[in-house]
Amino acid sequence: MANRIQELVDMLNKALEMEQAANVQYLSMAELVDGLNAEPIMERLQEIADDEREHAAKLRTLINDYLDGVPSMALAPTKKATTIEEILKANLKDEKEAVDYYAQVHAKIVELKGELAYAYHTLEHDVRHILTEEQEHIAELRRLLGWSREQMLKW
Repeated sequence: MANRIQELVDMLNKALEMEQAANVQYLSMAELVDGLNAEPIMERLQEIADDEREHAAKLRTLINDYLDGVPSMALAPTKKATTIEEILKANLKDEKEAVDYYAQVHAKIVELKGELAYAYHTLEHDVRHILTEEQEHIAELRRLLGWSREQMLKW
């Protein structure tokens, strides 16, 4: 039983590393945006960076307070991009990967419901909330790229 909970802690730590990297990546890339429409894109990237920072903080709480785990301080690999289009596409790819990963984490939480006892509802709620916000980021980045939903799915 403890091994299954540790599996979840490991999954949440991977998600934490992704969120910490996303925060750094969004902030760094926001500084690179220039051109005619730079200001609103820069502001939106900074806002998404704030969301990612909040996700990381929430994950640290879940790992430490609810599962007695040790939160990771590492960062997942970040991407490099210089043009607005490259920046938006790089982040869109990361957000899609995050949604897919959080779906796996959510499934693991549901699988462990009986073993998580009083931590279950908080874990399930918070991971589902983060997943929903990542989906919102996909919609926003897709809109900033001027892509239809179909274009994004084909990409």
